[in-house]
Amino acid sequence: MARVTYISHDGKQKKTLDITPGTTIMQAAMLDGIDGIVAECGGSCMCATCHVYVQEDQLAKLPPIGPDEEAMLEGTVSPRQPNSRLSCQLTMTPEMDGLVVTMPEYQT
Repeated sequence: MARVTYISHDGKQKKTLDITPGTTIMQAAMLDGIDGIVAECGGSCMCATCHVYVQEDQLAKLPPIGPDEEAMLEGTVSPRQPNSRLSCQLTMTPEMDGLVVTMPEYQT
C-alpha cells in the first residue's frame, strides 16, 4: 500500500488513503467519495475533471506527462499550473508513497 493525501481547494478538508499499487489516484478518490474529483469520463483521459495539483517537491515521483494528458490539461476549468496533473493518469507505485494532491476549486 502507498498513502496519498487529498486536500480540498480551500485546505479545510484533508483525507489520507492507503492505495493499492496499480490503482489510480482518481479511482481511489472515487471509491472513497473524495469531493473535488468528478471523473466524468471514468479515467479515460478525455475530460480533465480529475485535475489535481501535486505538491511541487513530489513531482519527481511521478511519470512524465503523456501527449493525451498534455492535451487535456490545456482545457482545465481551473487554471493549469506547473504542478497540474490528471489523477486518472497517476497509477500508484510504492515510490509514490506520501504523495499529496490538492483539488482545484472547479472541475466543471
